[in-house]
Amino acid sequence: MVSGSQTPLGRVIPRRAERLVEEALADTRVTLVTGARQCGKSTLVRLLAKGRTGEWRNLDTPAARQAALTDPAGFVDFPELMVIDEIQRALELLLAIKEQVDTDPRPGRYLLTGSARVLGLRGLPDALPGRMETIELWPFSQGEIDGTADGFVDAVFAGPDDLHHTSEVSRAEYAERLVRGGFPEAVSRPNVHRRERFFDSYVADLIARDVSQLAEIERTAEMRALVRLLAARSGQLLVPGSLSNGIGLSANTVQRYLGLLEEVFLIKRIPAWSRNLGSRAIGTPKMAFVDSGIAANLLGADSRSLVRPEGAFGPLLEGFVLMELARQLTWSDERVELFHYRTKDKVEVDAVLENRQGRVVGIEVKASSTVRPDDFKGLRHLAARLGDDFAVGIVLYTGTQTLPFGDRMRAMPVSALWEVTAPRG
Repeated sequence: MVSGSQTPLGRVIPRRAERLVEEALADTRVTLVTGARQCGKSTLVRLLAKGRTGEWRNLDTPAARQAALTDPAGFVDFPELMVIDEIQRALELLLAIKEQVDTDPRPGRYLLTGSARVLGLRGLPDALPGRMETIELWPFSQGEIDGTADGFVDAVFAGPDDLHHTSEVSRAEYAERLVRGGFPEAVSRPNVHRRERFFDSYVADLIARDVSQLAEIERTAEMRALVRLLAARSGQLLVPGSLSNGIGLSANTVQRYLGLLEEVFLIKRIPAWSRNLGSRAIGTPKMAFVDSGIAANLLGADSRSLVRPEGAFGPLLEGFVLMELARQLTWSDERVELFHYRTKDKVEVDAVLENRQGRVVGIEVKASSTVRPDDFKGLRHLAARLGDDFAVGIVLYTGTQTLPFGDRMRAMPVSALWEVTAPRG
């Protein structure tokens, strides 16, 4: 079966997560597909459920939500597959689902979707450990849009010495990709102004609806100001105290608001990496917008202004790369975690990938189409401290060729992220 996310113009784009959901339905009682609003969750589960005997319930519908809250046990009492859309609207259902799947432990009983990080929500009953698999669905990756491999993470750990990639993507095209982002609605809109209207409405609705329903916030104007400030600081360290000074909120309130924005998949925190390599490493996370198109729109940036000398191309490109990596980690065969690295002396590496065996890949992101030896400073620092555990250091840049820069160091085009093929076997 071929499934995917259908753009409003009718094109169905296959999703990498399809295989993951299919596998979970085959051996797990409850499967949760979670991710940002309008990233294609409902379309994916609808196509996957097609052909199965099942029941569909959408908790965004007032009548369904009221029925769920009034009689949770009766709402989920169904002998075949039940699909429940937007489960965060009625978390009381989770205890009722637990009772159902404990009584009848067949796999594939419930397929849930959620537009918030359900397992992180306050007040969530500890209902389904060992019974539920959670699969994150992000806006389209570049490989999903282009129909290319999306195999960089697996390839870089399988055989870094064999990594070679030549690109035909120009800096102008990278800028176009940044401002387009990956939401199905935005991808389907070739008209720039119509795409901007989508982004404006998306952020406004997210704050007014989803964030406000997750927590009672009275100062939505300050939340909108925080979102714009975060866009201007994409790729920087996430320090609530410094953010609070710019919008007149306390550091504690900013910390709470950041948590809410992460719960609704607007931003993603990248944790700091350290392996006790010395006391100079800092523990502050940094932040990227889940979708680069939203970040660019908040800054009022289009593809032409981005590539000007004073444009925000560099920070937005770094966030774009971080999120392409984050997408791949949800489906790569190699089990990998994503970090960043920075010392008190400001030696840094934009992305650190570490697998379960402790092997590390370091990645720097440069918006220029040329690379200098100094661009490898942070990567060489990391390699010297890790020794044989350091697999390779890569500077991703907007040029066209893969170039060697010494032992385990190379420059590669950014498009390697979605065009490199994962090794077979």
